[in-house]
Amino acid sequence: MTIEQKAHIAEFLDLASAYLRSGYKRQSTDDKSAAPVAVEPAAPQAPLPESQLEAIAPPDTHIAGISNDEAGMDTLEAIAADIAACAACPLHATRTNTVPGEGVSSPLVLVIGEGPGENEDKSGRPFVGEAGQLLDKMLASINLSRGENSFIANVVKCRPPHNRDPLPEEIAACAPFLTRQIALLKPRVILCAGRVATQTLVKTTNSIKNLHGHFIECAQIPFFPMYHPSALLHDPSLKRPSWDDLKTLRVRLEKLAALKV
Repeated sequence: MTIEQKAHIAEFLDLASAYLRSGYKRQSTDDKSAAPVAVEPAAPQAPLPESQLEAIAPPDTHIAGISNDEAGMDTLEAIAADIAACAACPLHATRTNTVPGEGVSSPLVLVIGEGPGENEDKSGRPFVGEAGQLLDKMLASINLSRGENSFIANVVKCRPPHNRDPLPEEIAACAPFLTRQIALLKPRVILCAGRVATQTLVKTTNSIKNLHGHFIECAQIPFFPMYHPSALLHDPSLKRPSWDDLKTLRVRLEKLAALKV
């Protein structure tokens, strides 16, 4: 093992420890606090049984209405400008700022949440509140970041009042923007953060409890559902399965990187 490889592993373990210290404690038979679980190599999970994938029809990322040539002429700036001018649903009347998303133009991973919250509405940036800070830690634990190799967006680009779930008509109004982002960014994996994003993108009524941590393969880009970071803040017991999911994602990304080389 080279010095560079050893340094990489040490950095990964440090980030993983920081993520686990942010709230996860191992389940114990007594009431005493236990140390975080040691990191061990993760094995890829088997595909989810078809019986648990009812109603799933992963969308083709080249969605009707956008040709490859048109996608090639599109830009993130143009999409953001169109989002800022959008008045296709009632959410435009209550927003402070639109939140188109941010990250690199050729991401390894595209993270998609449900919609902006209060902090995001004020700043115009995705995932910047407490849940966003946790998301950044989670991504960093497997060497991902919005500044280097990821892009972060939402299903809807304006904040639903009181952080309620976006309505079907609001999701439909924003769908063309997300379609254009996916076609332009061409990520290697789409991380669906939470129930709303997963059920919207994968077109299913199945629960996030059943779907998280399993790759849902399609012809273009695999989907990888995970619990939303805000769910982890409300229920710390979800941090352990989420860490296991991150390790599963890390294994897939390492294979993709190897294929790219």
